[in-house]
Amino acid sequence: MSLLFSLLFTIISYNCENLFDCRHDSLKNDTEFLPISQRHWTFTRYWEKLNNLGRVIQQCGSATTSLSEHGGASLPDIAALLEVENDSTLFMLTKASLLKGAGYKYVMTNSPDARGIDVAIVYNPLTFRLESSYAIRPQIDNLLTRDILYVKGVARARDTLHIFAVHAPSRRNGQGATEPLRMQVMRRLMQSVDSIRDTSPDAKIILLGDFNDYSHNKALKEICKKGFTEVSRGIKGLNYEQTKVKGTYKYQGRWNSLDHIFLSDMVMGQVRRCFIYDAQWLLEEDAQGGYKPFRTYLGPIYHKGISDHLPIVLQLEL
Repeated sequence: MSLLFSLLFTIISYNCENLFDCRHDSLKNDTEFLPISQRHWTFTRYWEKLNNLGRVIQQCGSATTSLSEHGGASLPDIAALLEVENDSTLFMLTKASLLKGAGYKYVMTNSPDARGIDVAIVYNPLTFRLESSYAIRPQIDNLLTRDILYVKGVARARDTLHIFAVHAPSRRNGQGATEPLRMQVMRRLMQSVDSIRDTSPDAKIILLGDFNDYSHNKALKEICKKGFTEVSRGIKGLNYEQTKVKGTYKYQGRWNSLDHIFLSDMVMGQVRRCFIYDAQWLLEEDAQGGYKPFRTYLGPIYHKGISDHLPIVLQLEL
């Protein structure tokens, strides 16, 4: 397809690893990220993390894209961001950090998550015209978890996209004990997908985020049974030959992915490329061999890194 009649549209999914501000929210359990906490989360550290995340987002857009083929811009058109605390953090990221000149806008959830963790979608209003957005609250007994964020908009003035950003319940208490919780979230997600398909059978739908499951787990298999393709399955780092990165997350010396992107059939035909962004500065040497994500904290110890996850980059040709 000639790029005279098509343009690239770049979407990223990125778990930011605890992007908290330095102020206490009396309604949330966020005291571990305060200047007086054991982590000593100061404004200086917060500001450094904001600029590092802004740099990551910038580079995800320009990694494989020239200015001419992207219509004069090299920034991502949409970024789904997980583990962000509140509106304050997104305002600072888009209006004060290295991204301040990009013109980004954002929408986000206001979830009942006990720690105050939310989900956000940052978008370029020049390339994505937002039509609607809302939070979808999974009803799970005795669990305060993140809402699913739904966004509908028109990309490059042509393609209507339905995007769901997910941050599923963690595996902290073990896979077996927590899998039913993620299954409930997936069922709620599929209910919303079905409602869109009832009125628009050929809708272009994108599901992305941190699903806290691997591709072979039950909850993600259920998504594929609903007619979605995991475009991120088996992807590697953009710089794989040097880094050997083959996942967004590393646990006990092994790469794997808790972060995923699923596409409906109508979107699959527009995929140009999907990869993990693994710039060297996002990595550090792993004592068990190779590299691992350069994270912000190691337990309570400030490690000066960016995140314990790596971002996924999806390029569509519209």
